[in-house]
Amino acid sequence: MDEQYNPRDVEHKARTFWEENKTFEVREEPGKPKYYCLSMFPYPSGKLHMGHVRNYTIGDVISRYQRMQGKNVMQPMGWDAFGLPAENAAIANKTAPAKWTYANIEYMKNQLRQLGFGYDWSRELATCDPEYYRWEQWFFARLYEKGLVYKKMSTVNWDPVDQTVLANEQVVEGRGWRSGALVEQKKIPQWFIRITDYAEELLNDLDDLDGWPEQVKTMQRNWIGKSVGTELTFPLKDREDGLTVYTTRPDTLMGVSYMAVAAEHPLAVAAAERHPDVAAFAEEVRNSKVAEADIATMEKKGVDTGFKAIHPLTQEEIPVWVANFVLTDYGTGALMAVPAHDERDHEFALKYRLPIKQVISATDGRDIDAQEAAFTEKGTLVSSGKYSGMTSDEAFEAIADYLEENGIGKRTVNYRLRDWGVSRQRYWGAPIPMMTMEDGTQRPVPDDQLPVVLPENVEMDGVHSPLKANPEWAQTSFDGQPATLETDTFDTFMESSWYHARFCSPNYDKGMLDPAAANYWLPVDQYIGGIEHAILHLLYARFFHKLLRDVGLVNSSEPFKQLLTQGMVLADTYYREDEKGGKVWISPADVTVERDDKGHITGAVHKEDGQPVTPGGVTKMSKSKNNGIDPQSIIDAYGADTVRLFMMFAAPPEQSLEWSDSAVEGAHRFLKRLWRLVHEHAANGPAPALNAEALDDAAKNLRRKTHETIAKVSDDISRRLTFNTAIAAVMELLNEVSRVKSDEPQARAARQEALETAVVMLAPIVPHICHHLWQDLGHTEPVVDAPWPEADKSAMVRSEIQVVLQVNGKVRAKADVPADSSKADLEALALENENVKRFIEGVTVRKVIVVPGKLVNVVAN
Repeated sequence: MDEQYNPRDVEHKARTFWEENKTFEVREEPGKPKYYCLSMFPYPSGKLHMGHVRNYTIGDVISRYQRMQGKNVMQPMGWDAFGLPAENAAIANKTAPAKWTYANIEYMKNQLRQLGFGYDWSRELATCDPEYYRWEQWFFARLYEKGLVYKKMSTVNWDPVDQTVLANEQVVEGRGWRSGALVEQKKIPQWFIRITDYAEELLNDLDDLDGWPEQVKTMQRNWIGKSVGTELTFPLKDREDGLTVYTTRPDTLMGVSYMAVAAEHPLAVAAAERHPDVAAFAEEVRNSKVAEADIATMEKKGVDTGFKAIHPLTQEEIPVWVANFVLTDYGTGALMAVPAHDERDHEFALKYRLPIKQVISATDGRDIDAQEAAFTEKGTLVSSGKYSGMTSDEAFEAIADYLEENGIGKRTVNYRLRDWGVSRQRYWGAPIPMMTMEDGTQRPVPDDQLPVVLPENVEMDGVHSPLKANPEWAQTSFDGQPATLETDTFDTFMESSWYHARFCSPNYDKGMLDPAAANYWLPVDQYIGGIEHAILHLLYARFFHKLLRDVGLVNSSEPFKQLLTQGMVLADTYYREDEKGGKVWISPADVTVERDDKGHITGAVHKEDGQPVTPGGVTKMSKSKNNGIDPQSIIDAYGADTVRLFMMFAAPPEQSLEWSDSAVEGAHRFLKRLWRLVHEHAANGPAPALNAEALDDAAKNLRRKTHETIAKVSDDISRRLTFNTAIAAVMELLNEVSRVKSDEPQARAARQEALETAVVMLAPIVPHICHHLWQDLGHTEPVVDAPWPEADKSAMVRSEIQVVLQVNGKVRAKADVPADSSKADLEALALENENVKRFIEGVTVRKVIVVPGKLVNVVAN
């Protein structure tokens, strides 16, 4: 065994062994318990970042641990390869997105290999592979046949100069990112999948996801947004049609003082034809894209349409306004405004001096001034005719009954969730497998013509999608008749919504999934990824899995049993101000920092010129703040195991992790110490078999510590997923190993057991060094195949325990006593202790409280 720890050599040998022996390739073994561990796959951007490293290290630790539990463990890896960044990079680098993507995949794959992740690379997939998206296209056709797919007009960002649709991220301060032109809102036809048909099931099944963080489930519940209310119609004066609205608060119906409609509502369109001010306002709203999340904070604007609605209960005439806070795609595109009891309606009413009618009072007798602020709580009805005096809940039922009996309205369940728009007017994505016939009818591309292959050898001009710029590509035929292929491509959430299932049989060519393999591996036992994907990706993946179930491809209803959302990786930031007062961010790698004894920054200078830079605080590693740390530089300097150890030791996985160069160095020092301890032990030859009866006290204490550590680390990794405390426990065990200096045979046997335990329990975290050390400890089988150790309860029985001696609740001494000491023995021990006697001298002992195995408290005054 080499005396010095050489990470590069050690890690190369371990990886070579795993690759040559195909250690992590797995197949279905029906008689063996399976474990499917999956981390969210990366976008092949070019280099791994520290967020990737943390995510994938967590998954690898869990996978290796479960393997040592005797399970058939699958941990695959692939590439979320489609998307807008590849197009932007292709334009910037004057290359094709495919070429850029495949080169990045190769580089990042090599980085993943260097980190020693135990992936089954035989299952590798890339979503830009036609053999992957072929089955996505096939599945879309099945959904179309089931009536779950439709096409409708939808609003997009339109660049009038470049004549192209822009993604939200391509709109900068209302202008196109390339042309600088003011972006317009334009309606174009787009494809949708009816996720709303599954809203109730998606909501209810969250209750069964016991292994998911409650925060994520709450976010999904809020996104689905189930509400129970009433849909009712207000007649319109001098018109035959009515204005239909949905409300969750029919108890406030008597407080309606105006109606509000979206700019694209038919009533607004009719008003715009007669009133130029309405037309101008509607045009302004249409060209100001408003996200639902922004409505609460934006300025409320509107204009009176001149139409009047008739209150269905009082027959009062109510003005109808066009308002910028009403969304066409939400509800009916119209609402009844109750300013006294809704903050948004109140703000609008104050601005335009509309009536504010209070119809709800507080049940606790509080004075409410609805002119000053909206009262949004439920309460008791006032100024509401025959409904006055009812509670809000009583009035809900009574008013809903009246509306239904008179054919004015009905009880309705509504959802905030909207159908999933899957069309993207971009090139680098999976083609949508639909065709349009000469008569305008649409139909799926026949199965025998799939996949509709995306041409990869293209030039990007940054304006038009190559699919839309090449009419010949879209020309096809069906049944001898000319047809035109759809030139939109799929939203990339489509590919990431079912990759978890395709990993079960990635090379299967007879269908989308091999049902036998899918139903063996699914659902995923542990899924790992950032909480930023808590809503859309996870919701779409749940929806897609239910669709797979309903066409008979899987027999489970949820894709992921356990979900772990890891925290961010944070780092210091530094900057200088430019001549305009803007901040120029400087990489931490280019800064020399001075710190005080507590680690606080006392000074920072640029390495290049020695001039001061300003610390900008600790924040998430990002390109925008130039504070990312290149994992490759750390691997080159310290080795992959050091990176892995730091990532697992610095913080619990769900919390944010702050990057620290000194902590990385500390992790490396620990590995060198582990190497040295094993080297010194192994240099003296094989240790004898352990005989528990022949151990002296020091060896017994070491053995007890060994098995206490097994119990703690097993619980930390399997149940709590707190890898940092598991590592700390192993560190304590190695401290105990260092204290046992004796070369007596049984002392060496106890050290052998302790070192084997440390190595085998660290193997999931730092697998390369442990692969080597396990062999140095005399084992011929690889540590990756070693069983996880079991704690011996008999070894954890203490012959002595430490008790605390108190006087009036204050600790005055500690004493080691026989574990079977009686209460009388402990009481006598306390009263005879010299320090205790000093504090009870001259006072009366009232009583002695003994808590066996813990403490003795002498009460005196």
